[in-house]
Amino acid sequence: MSDFDLDLRTVEEHIDDDEQAFEGSIVLDVLDGTTPPEEWLETIDNDNVLVLCVEGNVNELAAGFARDVKEMGGNLVHFRGFLIVAPPEVDVDTGRL
Repeated sequence: MSDFDLDLRTVEEHIDDDEQAFEGSIVLDVLDGTTPPEEWLETIDNDNVLVLCVEGNVNELAAGFARDVKEMGGNLVHFRGFLIVAPPEVDVDTGRL
């Protein structure tokens, strides 16, 4: 067995604090057309991630805010009846789908 030396104090000094600056929340809700698009956009603008249970046609229900989210650099992913909407600083990894 070889010697393995890992100095965690040194590693911590090289971690960029800006990468850990995300302070939003995960907001669970239902996308059924009753919530105004402006409310969803405000939630994303406040650095929150939306996990919305879609009740209806996702394209119609998200039409009022999806383009704005994409233009600001955010992410939208439809997965198993849910729409995940993330602000620009949150990456949604779909590589395992």
